[in-house]
Amino acid sequence: MITDFKGKTAVLTGAGSGFGLECARIGAKLGMNLVLIDVQKDALEMASAEMQAAGVQVLARQVDVSDAVQMQALAEEVKQRFGAPHLVFNNAGVGSGGLIWENSVKDWEWVLGVNVMGVVHGIRLFTPMMLEAAKNDPTWQGHIVNTASMAGLLSPPNMGIYNVSKHAVVALSETLYQDLSLVSDQVGASVLCPFFVATGISKSHRNRPSSMASDKPTASQKIQQAMTGKAVDSGKVSAADVAAMVFEAVEQNRFYIYSHPKAIRSVQTRMEDILQARNPTSPFADKPEIGEQLKTALRKV
Repeated sequence: MITDFKGKTAVLTGAGSGFGLECARIGAKLGMNLVLIDVQKDALEMASAEMQAAGVQVLARQVDVSDAVQMQALAEEVKQRFGAPHLVFNNAGVGSGGLIWENSVKDWEWVLGVNVMGVVHGIRLFTPMMLEAAKNDPTWQGHIVNTASMAGLLSPPNMGIYNVSKHAVVALSETLYQDLSLVSDQVGASVLCPFFVATGISKSHRNRPSSMASDKPTASQKIQQAMTGKAVDSGKVSAADVAAMVFEAVEQNRFYIYSHPKAIRSVQTRMEDILQARNPTSPFADKPEIGEQLKTALRKV
């Protein structure tokens, strides 16, 4: 929980677009020091220039969050420049779909590296700093927010590699919350589970590692890209809306952050499947036409 953001420091990964950029904009309005991290250089430079023009202190670094060495160097620089950060937003993420047996080893390493290990590095490097600051000052307040997805609470077909990564982030975040509650009342945690929001994640291929540049997407991956892109682009909730929800949750010390609360009905159905040991319900039960469209497209391949 953080009740006063002015003069506090926020570390934001994936800050060049989407939720990271919108949270940086809110942080700038609130007078926070901003540490902006992104792997995409041009987007990061634009975000940095915008935040500096807003009159706040900015440290912008092009970092691959999956790289332990790069993240270690970043953490040391943050500590030297600003001290322990008050808000850590482990938000950088990439999307990749397709039938689960068609994903290559490189696909798995890339998605799990960014989506899971990026969050792991943020937690393992910044949490000790935050706890030390809290121990030295009984008024110190800090909060960690990890970006998962509704795909971390559901298991929709043809996007298994993404589901796996986001289920891991939910489990990681829930455990972080429980672990923190054992050792401190001054550092909180939240998990962000957005549904379809236009953030740029549907165009994640723009930041694929150079070692994967020659890899061609499979037919099922192309189908998933098209369907996800359409759903994202038609979404009515904006990244700015979700960023406001993030700051509200931090102020209220609320753990679960949902962009689309109505989607929880599908989570409830999944939980009932588990409790009753029944076979998984189709995630398209409410919109069977989408399921049929996907089935038809995949069976034509």
